[in-house]
Amino acid sequence: MADRLCRFILPTTMVQGVKILSNVAPKAQTEILTEDALTFLAALHRTFEATRQNLLVARDVAQRRYDSGAPFDFPVETTHIRADLAWHCVPPAPGLEDRRVEITGPTDRKMVINALNSGAKTFMADFEDSNSPTFANMINGQVNLRDAVRRQIDFEINGKVYKLVEKPAVLIVRPRGWHLDETRLTVDNTPVSASIFDFALYFFHNAHELVKSGHGPYFYLPKMEHYLEARLWNDIFLFSQSYIGLPHNTIRGTVLIETLPAAFQMEEILFELRNHSSGLNCGRWDYIFSAIKKRRADRGSVFPDRKDVTMTVPFMDAYVRLLIQTCHRRKVAAMGGMSAQIPIKDDPKANETAMEKVRADKLREVTAGHDGTWIAHPLIHAIARRVFDENMLGPNQYHVRREDVRVSAADLTNTNVPGKITEQGIRSNVSVALAYSTAWLNGNGCIPVNHLMEDAATAEIARVQLWQWVKYAVRMDNGEPITVSFVDRVIDELAPTIKSVAPGIKEDHLKITTNYLKSQIRQQWPSDFLTSDLMPFLTMADGIELKWQPSTKL
Repeated sequence: MADRLCRFILPTTMVQGVKILSNVAPKAQTEILTEDALTFLAALHRTFEATRQNLLVARDVAQRRYDSGAPFDFPVETTHIRADLAWHCVPPAPGLEDRRVEITGPTDRKMVINALNSGAKTFMADFEDSNSPTFANMINGQVNLRDAVRRQIDFEINGKVYKLVEKPAVLIVRPRGWHLDETRLTVDNTPVSASIFDFALYFFHNAHELVKSGHGPYFYLPKMEHYLEARLWNDIFLFSQSYIGLPHNTIRGTVLIETLPAAFQMEEILFELRNHSSGLNCGRWDYIFSAIKKRRADRGSVFPDRKDVTMTVPFMDAYVRLLIQTCHRRKVAAMGGMSAQIPIKDDPKANETAMEKVRADKLREVTAGHDGTWIAHPLIHAIARRVFDENMLGPNQYHVRREDVRVSAADLTNTNVPGKITEQGIRSNVSVALAYSTAWLNGNGCIPVNHLMEDAATAEIARVQLWQWVKYAVRMDNGEPITVSFVDRVIDELAPTIKSVAPGIKEDHLKITTNYLKSQIRQQWPSDFLTSDLMPFLTMADGIELKWQPSTKL
């Protein structure tokens, strides 16, 4: 890709082959993109980039098999790993023994302090789905995490002082997924992996300091589709620990099971990371997105309105039960999913209804055997914590073996989801897809919509559902067919209202996302990720003009 970049800015570096193509946060870049850090980043890129590219090709090959009717199933070649009950993962690292409530959010300075002070056991600082990857966001986020690790993150704004409490949450960092490139930095004229970029800079600047403080470099690993992708992470961990002189097995990684193929390889993923693993997480919203996308050629896998695809429908329930059983068999944490509800300040009745949904969701998780759960807002912490405190008396539930669980491939692919496809469901999907995508282009990757904190996963479900309904010409509950022209009219009607949903968005960004959504419902197959499609616009906004346009020709 790099040979197709027309570079406005070419800051030179002292590291051979490394070029920084943007200069949007000069001071922060100087602090983070140091010569030693770039040398480490370049070493990772040169060692592992070819493997990453091969794994991405393997994803495409696998998708073509699924499109041709190949069934989803547990890998035959790894039967011995699943059958061997003798192996276990390493014990929990310091600070990860009890993870009953984890708060998540992007890495802006105020959010980092509020999350670390929330009372949650851990904070997942997110460079991925709740973050818009402008270069300023990525670099400033690294500065904020560096300062948090050293307890130097205090600051004052509008007369209010923000500072860390005595015992903040344990920090876990989520880098971006394997599919994304970091287009603002190249090594040997090739963009680096966004995953490696995020991981390398955080690890290099903070690993020794984290160990000194009694914890360690802990990560959430997103969007994997195969156990060989987990092997790649494990190899990177081994390389990185040796590079900086850190004892092996110091790093810990929790893998989000948020793709349909990964659900069939949970044991194998844990096995690959067994000396660095801290468990698996039910990435529920991305998992629904993946279930639709991966079975895109299956007309029988059309889902009803997004709100009806709940955690209790057959394929989601099977996925949860298998994840808990798998984790506890291997002595690691089985983390629950996100409650997207946020407090509703001006409507006590509606707020109580929303909070009751949180309570019910967390009770379902803890009684199923989960060892912890996710929240998106500090004010939700007390509710989630109370449910887990009352129902999980120890630090975790590894002793809950769930030996009663028998999950087959048919259970994981059971698309019998009751519900209807309604005009309101279409309108909701259009509104969320437009609002989130437009805010993302504006630099905000986490927005409240209808009293829910939404990130990229929700927008992805909305996008692929609209595509799916049009592709298979399904009918709404009123009998009317869902056509391209019908969805176009809904988009045109709702686009002018998006500014009230996501204040501060720009008109040109809204035009881009409107055209993008219209183009998506016309494709033979939906794009893999909207973030990949829209990334070129962030790249150009960061001072790099691309001589190419996305395949959707926006």
